[in-house]
Amino acid sequence: MFTGLVTDIGRIHSRRQSGENFTFIIETSYDTADLDIGESIAVDGACLTVTAIDDGSFAVDASPETLRRTTLGDRRPGDGVHLERALRLADRLGGHLVLGHVDGVGTVTGRSREKNAWLIEIDAPDTVAPYLIEKGSITVDGVSLTVNSVKQSRFGLAIIPHTAEKTLLAEYAPGRSVNLEADLIGKYVEKFVGAAAPGLSLEDLTRAGFE
Repeated sequence: MFTGLVTDIGRIHSRRQSGENFTFIIETSYDTADLDIGESIAVDGACLTVTAIDDGSFAVDASPETLRRTTLGDRRPGDGVHLERALRLADRLGGHLVLGHVDGVGTVTGRSREKNAWLIEIDAPDTVAPYLIEKGSITVDGVSLTVNSVKQSRFGLAIIPHTAEKTLLAEYAPGRSVNLEADLIGKYVEKFVGAAAPGLSLEDLTRAGFE
């Protein structure tokens, strides 16, 4: 479990393919003496398992399923990635509940500046679009963000200076692919409501005043 608050910008040192799997070596500013083999780290929003540790770097494996569902297969040596270690139960939940299970890959369609914020628009796939709610939560490449606007499958975000400083989001240009994870609570609500009242959709709830 994660919060969507990035704690380091790592850099891919190398990647090695073995069959259909990739092993990534990621350079980090984390104290690697404090890392454990088998612990989970979110890499651009995808929960991966640490398989090896070296001074200043760690290794993770990405399975075919992970490569199909995320952008990690496009990452090359030198690319920066957002990192977050798993949440401790005693930690503050500064973002929102994030599983690190990417629901789909979206595409950045616009970027502009408004005073001190970067405005980014993203087109979401069908696996994410139904859960987009204005002022709701979304995870973009592992970063917990607030949805500012929604128009069908497209949504807007405002990247404040602090987020721009701590992440790579302000550098994202139109055409970039991003990992998206929909809000966990929204997915469970849809599941339970759908089971209790077949045919009732999120659109029905919105029209009824539930936002």
